[in-house]
Amino acid sequence: MREIVFDTETTGLNPAGGDRIVEIGCIEMLDRTDTGRHFHAYFNPERPMPLGAEAVHGLTEVFLSDKPRFTEKAEELLEFIADSPLVAHNASFDFGFLNHEFGLCGRPVVCTSRMVDTLALARTRHPGAKHSLDALCTRFGVDRSQRVKHGALLDAQLLAQVYIELTGGRQIGLGLVADTDDANITPVAGGVTIRDPLVPRPHFAGLEELERHRAFISQLANPLWSRFAAPS
Repeated sequence: MREIVFDTETTGLNPAGGDRIVEIGCIEMLDRTDTGRHFHAYFNPERPMPLGAEAVHGLTEVFLSDKPRFTEKAEELLEFIADSPLVAHNASFDFGFLNHEFGLCGRPVVCTSRMVDTLALARTRHPGAKHSLDALCTRFGVDRSQRVKHGALLDAQLLAQVYIELTGGRQIGLGLVADTDDANITPVAGGVTIRDPLVPRPHFAGLEELERHRAFISQLANPLWSRFAAPS
């Protein structure tokens, strides 16, 4: 299944009050595996950057002044997310901004039925604990040392790892983790990798092991299974 993990940075908290998206980062996942494909863009919000928001993500008016407007990248973003479920932390916040921006440029909004909220997942799995992205990274051992300030692409990459852990860890469906030997990995178009199947390992006892087992069994006094063995 294809899913998109994404995060946004904004000028504030209220799109209805004029706040805008200034950065978006999207990570493509197939069957809970990061494919390496992503969409990342900065946007000129065409409005001043409040000092409080700048302190969070470090994006200044000067830096954003030559970046494209959201409407210029909207079609490319819609093509990337396609009809996949969209995973975000406190997803209603990001969905609110995303759909506000799509509405401003006359594009179709994203149905909230596609929304997967990792904050809700974390609250269900770990009630009473801290559920910020930083706290979840610490809980699951995800390296966040590069997260000096908030950044949409970096935060989406961290959230993708957290999402894997929240939905069953790295062995989804009891499947064994594949060997990461580079010789068994084939890159294909779109940044997706295909791993060649490995030769099955022999999981049976050798003659020497069978002899040691028989010697050990012979030393047991009145073993339970002897009560049910047919008389010789």
